[in-house]
Amino acid sequence: MADNQNFHLRIITPDRLFYEGDVDMVEFNTTEGEIGVLPGHIPLTVIVKPGILVITEKGGEKEAALHAGFAEILPEGITILAEIVEWPEEIDAHRAEEALHRAQDRLASKTPETDIARAETALMRAMARIEVLK
Repeated sequence: MADNQNFHLRIITPDRLFYEGDVDMVEFNTTEGEIGVLPGHIPLTVIVKPGILVITEKGGEKEAALHAGFAEILPEGITILAEIVEWPEEIDAHRAEEALHRAQDRLASKTPETDIARAETALMRAMARIEVLK
């Protein structure tokens, strides 16, 4: 572990710089499971899976819905290249609930035309949006 108490986090989406600053810890889902990153973490590149992003700063925690992307983790910081990231105030709760029900219906019907992987991803995204609103 590094001696310093924080490290740099950058979260970039195709349309904006979502977040940039020094943080104490970052937690998010990867295709290999949930990960928590502290200063001095070993170098690692991971694929982001839809879920809750938790940013721990000096003043407390911030949560956002993080969808797909990649993360480069280095001892001095993390860069997350994300497809979509949303703060709770950017999420339409009604639309998220509708998306959840549509994804559940698609998975329940399992017709030959159903793209299961796409429906599962849509379900995870909707669940992340709803969870971050709580």
